Amino acid sequence: MATQANTAGHDAPGGALAKTATLATAKPRSRAWKAIAPIAVAVVLALLPVPTGLQHHAWYFFSIFVGVIVGLVLEPLPGAAVALTGLTLVAVLGRFVLFSPQQLLQPGFRAPAAALTWALSGYSNPTVWLIFGAFILALGYERTGLGERIALVLVKRMGKNTLLLGYGVTLADTILAPFIPSPTARSGGIIYPIVSDLAQVYESKPNDPSSRKVGSYLMWVAIATTCVTSSLFLTAASFNLLAVGLVEKITQTDLHWMDWFRTAAPAIIPLLILIPLLSYWLYPPEVKHSTEVSKWAALKLEKVGRPSRRELTLAAIVVLSLMLWVGGGPFISATTVALVAISLMLLTGVVTWSDITDDKRAWTTFAWLGALIALCDGLNRVGFVKWFADGIAPHMSSFSPHVAMMILLAIFFVAHYLFASVDAYTTALLPVILLTGAAIPGIPVKEFALLLCMELGIMGIITPFADAASPIYANSGYLPPKDYWRLGTIFGAIFLVFFLAIGVPRGSLLWGK
Repeated sequence: MATQANTAGHDAPGGALAKTATLATAKPRSRAWKAIAPIAVAVVLALLPVPTGLQHHAWYFFSIFVGVIVGLVLEPLPGAAVALTGLTLVAVLGRFVLFSPQQLLQPGFRAPAAALTWALSGYSNPTVWLIFGAFILALGYERTGLGERIALVLVKRMGKNTLLLGYGVTLADTILAPFIPSPTARSGGIIYPIVSDLAQVYESKPNDPSSRKVGSYLMWVAIATTCVTSSLFLTAASFNLLAVGLVEKITQTDLHWMDWFRTAAPAIIPLLILIPLLSYWLYPPEVKHSTEVSKWAALKLEKVGRPSRRELTLAAIVVLSLMLWVGGGPFISATTVALVAISLMLLTGVVTWSDITDDKRAWTTFAWLGALIALCDGLNRVGFVKWFADGIAPHMSSFSPHVAMMILLAIFFVAHYLFASVDAYTTALLPVILLTGAAIPGIPVKEFALLLCMELGIMGIITPFADAASPIYANSGYLPPKDYWRLGTIFGAIFLVFFLAIGVPRGSLLWGK
């Protein structure tokens, strides 16, 4: 017995040490292959024969871009570090991957300076600053307690059922969508802070196993909803207005608010109804019912007491921002409104400069998205996007108009995997796809253009950078990269199937009138 006890006593620690050593060895190995894979993919692609019609530098740029995407999926380093490394690599190799021989031969052209200007261009993009502003607004909700107060009210009313909370998030975004033409301002600046505090009420914390209690579910419902509401209303996103402007210039056809809504509603409204339920099935919260939570929220509200001066000040700033986002378009941009809100929050003491400098998620997202926008702009700059689109047209002539239209819509949807900016994507690819479809006999140009424009919202779900609001949720600490990519693929497929199965036939009925 004594021998057995002694043996057990010695074996247990030894086994634990062996297990610890194995795990320690496994982690570096895991990091090693994750670090090697993006480099290997980029090198292998670069060594392949350059496709016909594409210049060598464009193919090399595309190879690096794909390597960055693989790195963002595997995350050998944080996403911002991967994107910044890819951006730096392109800037260093700019002479070989960013500029054509003709550009290099232009008198006075300095490749290093031009490469650096391009690399930094993403950080001057208004969308990047708008997203940064949304993070600081969220910080204000957190610091003042206003977000917690709103969350407690929601919990008190709907906290007995997590699914019902999901529908509450969806309803809130849908009500705001027609009046706020920015998914970032609407979802990132208003919905996200409330959802974040709502998760905290349930003790569902970011970057923690408890995130799956409620937070992860609500975060996914919020980002999926804002993608869908962006497709439901013409005025729900600035890129919709950009797309309509391009369509009107290219085809000389007018697209009105009601044309958009009656074409979108049959396919998009069912998706809005399904999002909380699908998320409940595919990404279920651990806490589904809690009769005690509503009672607790009511008691907590009593203890919190009346709104403080800082809460009321923040509420006034939020209302002012809403008014400017809704009606100030002709006079002030959405990004400038966000900067005004930050300035007012600093001046009134809602947040301090130290609060802002300490907000790692805001600065990480700023670094990440600025690099990605520049990289995506590079795809268009080197001519890869035009080459890709031009290669589609010759293969469409053998299909019927409806089949050709569905194929083009599917290509337009899936190709967004290569872009971080919907505005850049709209500018680069929508005209080419539209003109390709317009050249096919039998395709009704106006309705095809409407469907193309409406896809811009729902395609924002597919990646953590496909929509301007996506990085906010991707960096929330509630949606790990592997979950985001998996759910993005699943929901993207569902959105596309619904859109093609209902939207196109509905369009056919409209065309027959």
